[in-house]
Amino acid sequence: MSTVTRRTVRQPARETLTRRRVLHAAVELADAGGMETLSMRKLGEAVGVEAMSLYNHVANKGDLIDGMVDLVFEEIDVPAPGDGWRPAMRQRALSMRLALSRHRWAIGLMESRSTPGPATLRHHDAVLGCLRQGGFSLALTAHAVSVLDSYIYGFALQEKTLPFDTPQETAELAESIMSGFGDGQYPYLTEIATAHVMRPGYAYSDEFTFGLDLILDGLQLAAG
Repeated sequence: MSTVTRRTVRQPARETLTRRRVLHAAVELADAGGMETLSMRKLGEAVGVEAMSLYNHVANKGDLIDGMVDLVFEEIDVPAPGDGWRPAMRQRALSMRLALSRHRWAIGLMESRSTPGPATLRHHDAVLGCLRQGGFSLALTAHAVSVLDSYIYGFALQEKTLPFDTPQETAELAESIMSGFGDGQYPYLTEIATAHVMRPGYAYSDEFTFGLDLILDGLQLAAG
């Protein structure tokens, strides 16, 4: 008599659902389609649960956004104890702009949260501490953070809304606009388009460091 051996087929274990996993999935959805496409239903589908199960990990949509913003702040370089204020602020600005280019939905949300998460609070405390330890007065510290953040967020917003992404698209758009007016009609627009924007290698993103260094120069003078 033959013996039939029954084998139990083991299903792969489902990854435990955690708040952090939910937040990362929400960030991925927002990166792909913007905040307007993010819903609890789609988020539940992304992590393999019913939408109602998400409320075991996030209290509501506002709590979800708080957590998403906090993940973005985790990606930004912050000063370490002993870092000089100028190189630290420069690196922080460059890192923040890159994070916002990865997560364009976050522009306009980064400073809007009334219940900021731990990474957000650590970030701001480290920035303030670096400036204060660098000799900035309390008032100048406030001025410095305001002008730096206004520039970083403003530049990121402008990049987000520009009608071109690549140098080729920039040149094509400039050429298209110029074709709509006659010779000599707008001489300075023509000059900057032909002698600067349409030249090989031009990238609007390169303007960021020029403006950043001007601000840092000004703060250095103000700090004495």
